[in-house]
Amino acid sequence: MRDKLISKKKPTYPISPFLADYLEEYSRSLKIPIFYDDLLRFSGSVAVMNKHDQDSLWVRVFYSDSDRIEIDEQLKQVYALLHSDGSPMTVPYLNVDCIDYCTFGNSKPFRVKIRNTLNDNFIYFYVKKADASRIYGLELEHMLSPHNLNFLVYQNTLIEEHIAGIPGDEFIEEFLPKCTKTERNQIAKSFVKFNERCMIRLLGDMRAYNYVIIPIHDFDKVIYKIRAIDFDQQSYEGDLKVYRPQFFKENFPMVMLVKDHLDKKSVDQYKIEERATIARRILSSETRLTQLLKCMLNDHISTPEKIEQLRKEVYDLTKQSSFLKSRSMGELVRAAFHFVKRNYENHEMLRVDR
Repeated sequence: MRDKLISKKKPTYPISPFLADYLEEYSRSLKIPIFYDDLLRFSGSVAVMNKHDQDSLWVRVFYSDSDRIEIDEQLKQVYALLHSDGSPMTVPYLNVDCIDYCTFGNSKPFRVKIRNTLNDNFIYFYVKKADASRIYGLELEHMLSPHNLNFLVYQNTLIEEHIAGIPGDEFIEEFLPKCTKTERNQIAKSFVKFNERCMIRLLGDMRAYNYVIIPIHDFDKVIYKIRAIDFDQQSYEGDLKVYRPQFFKENFPMVMLVKDHLDKKSVDQYKIEERATIARRILSSETRLTQLLKCMLNDHISTPEKIEQLRKEVYDLTKQSSFLKSRSMGELVRAAFHFVKRNYENHEMLRVDR
């Protein structure tokens, strides 16, 4: 387990014409009334503290009176586009409670809290710089994970829905020690599947604060699901370990959970289950996924050195020549999906033949 797998900040990659056409076709691209850069015009800020009175690395930003009126109205319109049909009918019943800005990480997002004044229900969404890597990550998550994702892209701005859950680092520190043995077994299983899912689709940097854990009550037990919330490191790094959450030191307690509660046969079983699930999702989303991969094949989202390193490391793991033939991150992702799908179809044929 390495202390530092990611050494340098990833650059922001522009949206290619191919990807722009894809986003238009699948209604991900809508004209919005505000841009990321507009929110940078704040005139002041204060630190946002967490429940332990510690710096959360977010700051609450404030705007001049004239700017605030315009920005509030535009953000309410964005909410209507993201969560409804864009109709202005709901806008009068919305209030922008606060706008927070994250000073940590690559994307430096704005987090917007929208409250319904009729019933005090509230919801968050994020305004970020549009980045091709992140958009590929969001789309792959939408198609290949157990969860759908809602986002909009317009020129250089990305609007992304909030993913609810307990941040992984908070869960590990505060909730995991209180879990029963049965719950720990279930969390270990979820982590194995999450680890496998990230590796297959090349989603990197899943340190504990980049995923959430979602408790789901089911009859007389609680099931814990793990869900990624940061997609900035989609298919960029050359080190294969970056795409395996088990190798980040922040996830060491989760690794020990697997070691203490699951034997090798169980781990292998859960890996096979996750590969089969992903293969079925690949088959059910084949048309859309093929179009997305065509965009990735023609896109520049990493460096030649990282692509060379990763294709060799994936080949060393799988011994599949298709990885050595890959010349881009898109080709590597496509080869990984073909590998998973082929294995699944071969096993299905064997099962039918019996």
